[in-house]
Amino acid sequence: MNVREYYTYLSAAREQLWNYLRALPTADLDRNLIESGERFHSIKDLLLHVTDVEDHWVHYIARGENLQSDGRFKHDWVQPQAQQYDLAWIIDYGRTVSRLTQDFLESGPDLGRSIKLVQDDPASDTVTLDQLMWNVMTHEVRHTAQIALMVRQLGHTPPWADYLRFARPQAVDGPGAESGVPELEDPEETDSEPA
Repeated sequence: MNVREYYTYLSAAREQLWNYLRALPTADLDRNLIESGERFHSIKDLLLHVTDVEDHWVHYIARGENLQSDGRFKHDWVQPQAQQYDLAWIIDYGRTVSRLTQDFLESGPDLGRSIKLVQDDPASDTVTLDQLMWNVMTHEVRHTAQIALMVRQLGHTPPWADYLRFARPQAVDGPGAESGVPELEDPEETDSEPA
């Protein structure tokens, strides 16, 4: 699996989560469920933080663009206090960052390119763009799991976001095809709904 494939999965899972969270009461999204947390306490805090991290690492550090300077999304990313923002605003910010990241990945960037972690420090450590992207995506997965747990703590059932739910199944062919496992149909070639 490569960065573009995994980011495509994350984008689909993220959209599903956002759509699900729209149906929850605002009080649940703002509820302090991480009382001992220094910076993040609620589902909205974590949603905003995930977008901030992607915006910072991918767009500010790797690409040299700062979406935070756009007055539309200006906020305190250190102490987000996301209860002051409408969920729709957080999602709009997330979609904007996601679209920019997808466009960047589709442009075929050199994933082996070195990225300085601290831009104004000549002695800064570096990572490859590939490593930076995997860091951003792993960060999102960890916090999405926290959000799913918080949704359960509130008495709701979070959406199923496993990779295999979004991956396109591959038909079995070649050695081992005789194992009795049926081939999966291409959903675009059939008129029927999946079972």
